Amino acid sequence: MPGEGLTSAAGRRTLGVGVVVMGKRMLRAGGRIGVWMYKTLDGRLASGSKDVHVLMLTTPGRRTGVPRSTCVRYLDTPDGLLVWGTGSGSPTDPDWFRNLRAARTTDVQIGAVHTTMRARELSDPERNTVWTDVILREDPRIARFAAKAGRPIPVAVLEPA
Repeated sequence: MPGEGLTSAAGRRTLGVGVVVMGKRMLRAGGRIGVWMYKTLDGRLASGSKDVHVLMLTTPGRRTGVPRSTCVRYLDTPDGLLVWGTGSGSPTDPDWFRNLRAARTTDVQIGAVHTTMRARELSDPERNTVWTDVILREDPRIARFAAKAGRPIPVAVLEPA
């Protein structure tokens, strides 16, 4: 019956497909609110913690060319700014990362400062080394998103263009 949810192979009641769709919509709405706040306040409240750094990327959409903005966590390293696409554990790479991959350059805003940067996606074995030795060392909690996603999490380094 509609509205009763689904039953998993283990016999446990699960939530219906509508909940998944609603979850994605809420995530996107939250992202739009975060972008609006970042633009309005020049990123002053974006991090929420002195240990977590957030930047805003604005990249042309890979199909439309329309500029798309999103706020993502980053790590500042000697090689550049590291960003990674967990997509909150989604089984597919997040749209912002796919746009970044297609565009190769992006406008980066950190606080009130805007910079055009070039994105270089890391491939194995460099990606694996950076993932385990840099990203997970900085915050081991990120591993739960990779486990949930069931895919390698893409990692890129942003360098001055």
